[in-house]
Parts: sequence; C-alpha cells; structure tokens
Amino acid sequence: MAASAALSADETHIWRSLLRLSDLLRFRIAADVRKVSDLSAADHSVLLHLAEADSGRMLQQDLASSMYWSKSRMSHQLARMEDRGLLARMPDSNSRQIVVSITKEGRSVINAVTPAHAAAVRRHLLSHATAEELTILVQLAERIRDDVDGGIPY
Repeated sequence: MAASAALSADETHIWRSLLRLSDLLRFRIAADVRKVSDLSAADHSVLLHLAEADSGRMLQQDLASSMYWSKSRMSHQLARMEDRGLLARMPDSNSRQIVVSITKEGRSVINAVTPAHAAAVRRHLLSHATAEELTILVQLAERIRDDVDGGIPY
C-alpha cells in the first residue's frame, strides 16, 4: 500500500473504529470495576502485571516497557500506589534498577476485583462475538503487535 499524505476514508473509518472501541471498552470495564473498588484502570493494569509476574515482582523499567508507558508516567503511578500500600519499590541488589513488588494488600485488592473485571470483559467484549470471531481477532491483534512492537525507545 502506497503511503500518502492522509488516510483514505476507508482507512480513517477503520482507524477511528478501533480507537473508539478501545476507548469504550477501557471506559466500560473500568467503570464496572470501580463499582466494587477504588482502583483506576491504571491501578488495575499495574497490579495485574505484577500479579501475573514470577514472584509478583518486576523491574520498574520492564513494567513500564510491558505497558508501553514512559518512565515518568510509571514512576508517578507507582508512587501513588505505593502510598496506598498496593505495591512496594526497592533497589535491586544485582543492579542499579528498582524492583516493584505487589504487596499482600495489592494482591488482596486484585483478587477481590477479579470477578467484576471478568464479568465486565465478558459483558462488554466476549459476549458480542463468536468463538471463531474471537480467535480471528486475537490472531490479528497478535500479528500486528508482533510486527509493530519495538518497545518504548528511551
């Protein structure tokens, strides 16, 4: 496909549809989670990454990269969550980096909101597509991610 100065009408429609869907799903799912906790979408995402990591720990830089966040955004988010007792940060003994760990409180909170989060994902996304459509969606998303992902260049 030849590059031009602007997207065609069809390309714009595709792009805008994906953006609107992504924004809407994040908004609706976060709203459902907020009904049962005070976690923001960002809080939930950070806790989920840590809960799924080996030993509930990640290097701060790796966490930021895995979420496609800047160092500054991640640092501010982690400071707020650390103040609330959801995670802890400490220097890594093997490097000059910071290790982020989910705390007992953070694990308790993420476990408590998991049913509401799962119900919201099912309600707002999964229930609207067949298993075959979801398989195709995942295959396309993973192919695009694999082709586009270069990490955050800092």
